[in-house]
Amino acid sequence: MSTTTQMSARDRILALLDANSFVEIGALVTKRNTDFNLQEKEAPSDGVITGYGVIHGKLAYIYGQDVSVMNGTMGEMHAKKIMALYDLALKVGAPVIGFVDCAGLRLEEATDALAAFGGIYLKQAQASGIIPQITAVVGNCGGGSAVLASMSDFVFMEEKSGKLFVNAPNTLDQNNVGKCDTAAASYMAAKGVADFTYETDAALVEGIRELLSVLPYNNTEEAAGETDTDDLNRTLDNLTAELADTTLALSDISDNGLFVEVKRDYAKEMVTGFIRLNGMTIGAVANRTAILDEKGKASTKFEDRLTTAGCYKAESFVKFCDAFNIPVLTLTNVSGYAATVPEASSIGIAAAKLTYVFANATVPKINVITGKAYGSAYITMNSKHIGADLVYALEGAMVGTMDSDLAVQIIYADQIKGADAEKIKEEKKKEYDALCQSAHSAAKRGYVDAVLAPETLRKHLLYGFEMLFTKRENQPVKKHGTV
Repeated sequence: MSTTTQMSARDRILALLDANSFVEIGALVTKRNTDFNLQEKEAPSDGVITGYGVIHGKLAYIYGQDVSVMNGTMGEMHAKKIMALYDLALKVGAPVIGFVDCAGLRLEEATDALAAFGGIYLKQAQASGIIPQITAVVGNCGGGSAVLASMSDFVFMEEKSGKLFVNAPNTLDQNNVGKCDTAAASYMAAKGVADFTYETDAALVEGIRELLSVLPYNNTEEAAGETDTDDLNRTLDNLTAELADTTLALSDISDNGLFVEVKRDYAKEMVTGFIRLNGMTIGAVANRTAILDEKGKASTKFEDRLTTAGCYKAESFVKFCDAFNIPVLTLTNVSGYAATVPEASSIGIAAAKLTYVFANATVPKINVITGKAYGSAYITMNSKHIGADLVYALEGAMVGTMDSDLAVQIIYADQIKGADAEKIKEEKKKEYDALCQSAHSAAKRGYVDAVLAPETLRKHLLYGFEMLFTKRENQPVKKHGTV
């Protein structure tokens, strides 16, 4: 594999695929438009290399725009080659991976180029939820190409050369690249547009290979898996210390520490990614209250509340998992919704979408309450009330309407008075916690299936997902939901 920072289009394809597996399709296709003397310009393969090969021994279709040919511009035949690739991928059920490095539409071909570009959008829409679609932005990806990238399931960006934009930074009112590079990988990752960013092409290619190692290659496959080499009886002796930073907890739970985190730089209070349990791929969604450094100290802290960005991040991830038969695990630690003016107009619809996608998902779903589970925010986080198949709670977890300190002030407002007010308040809090807040009280009502010691959690998740492996769930016939 090349270790240079910037690879050619063909180098990227060859590096991504297993050795000696690439078969090119349409190598002789070129432009047919002759307006503006285009017949005098050479356009080998019309600026895009298309073909197929294998990744981890499994079939995949791939295209790479060649910026050395007419700046990689999207012409009529260029786009039709990509459309033809989608047709093949849909017939056989294999993913499509595209490397985008494009100066935009080929202006000389005008509406012919536009029509073909629209054809790619149509193929992407038809393929959505059937085969995984991955777009890697390794150069310019502007205008309509930005829409193409965002219609994919996952967007990768190369940090130095990758630029993703509908309108270039310098064309935005009161902005320029020096002020804010809105096309940069770092900006797009922080806004949730880019799922993964890498410093070099070589690292980006390895990232795509790692992601594909945990994904099914179409929506009829069971969750991707491999032979497990981890101890099925391994205990999680450090889990309690890792629960604040659930990236660490999920890595500990997973076979051999594998955790492929998605949208790492966006809505960091919500963690999404893929783990493995007994070789099976599991989609994980987890609340996070801190980012811990190597010494276990909190370098960044978050409130234990659902945010608009966090809800949207989790919603799109669960939707992908449900489409591709990937079971879902949630680690819940939430006391309510973000309470700020900016959130006031958006958190309701965002929480509704997250609630809907959990309730609508038919894959196996297990929820683990790791800390607090309060109010309707707890219901949203894959609770039994909206369809979780199994709900576990760790010892000491709290399940209820709100924090007991506030609850007793409301319920016992007439009794918490006088010189003994604090003493009465503490007594009532203990009573309220025992009756209405503890995981044990929720378990007595059937809302929690088991209260677990933290070190045993991995074993119980293995048992649970194995039991749910053949789950089948029929829902009312409809075209699709509207939430």
